[in-house]
Amino acid sequence: MHGLVNRSIQTFLRETYGGDLWQKVAAQAGVPAHGFEAMLTYPDEMTESVLSCAAGELDKPLAVLLEDFGTHLASVEALRRLLRFSGAEYADFIEAIEELPGRAQLAVPEIDLPVLDLQSDAPGCYSLTASGLRSGFAPVLAGVLRAMADDYGALALIDGPVSAGDHATIRIELLDTRFAEGRDFQLAMPKI
Repeated sequence: MHGLVNRSIQTFLRETYGGDLWQKVAAQAGVPAHGFEAMLTYPDEMTESVLSCAAGELDKPLAVLLEDFGTHLASVEALRRLLRFSGAEYADFIEAIEELPGRAQLAVPEIDLPVLDLQSDAPGCYSLTASGLRSGFAPVLAGVLRAMADDYGALALIDGPVSAGDHATIRIELLDTRFAEGRDFQLAMPKI
């Protein structure tokens, strides 16, 4: 697993649950004392062990922890900016979601993300299928989708993921594009 992903998990656990939890999880999972280096690669088993230990320590189902991680990722300003480049409305974001793996690879060429396929069943109703999944990606994606609906101020029902083999499907029903005021976003970077 790419170190940037592992470092993001470490940051999520520290910021959300505190340094003591991270120290317990790191010790149980055999992670180096200093944590993960963002530009290194680690065995997938180490990442899975960190997540499993954290879920156990928190007495939380792993899928719920992964969805929370996805919500956290969408709050990281650099990633939020990458996600918001999809358009001014949540519907724009959803309709451009298939481009997300390519945009991520522009920023981090070594990152391995699944192929995303979006189908529209009816106006405002979508099925998003992720193929070639790494373990845990679908709940993370569901968390990102929920967080971005809030970020745009949209009311959306996110159902799933429903997994089958190496792919999972998430249903998205956009109920109200202007349900609440979204978070401020400017395309241009703020001047310092």
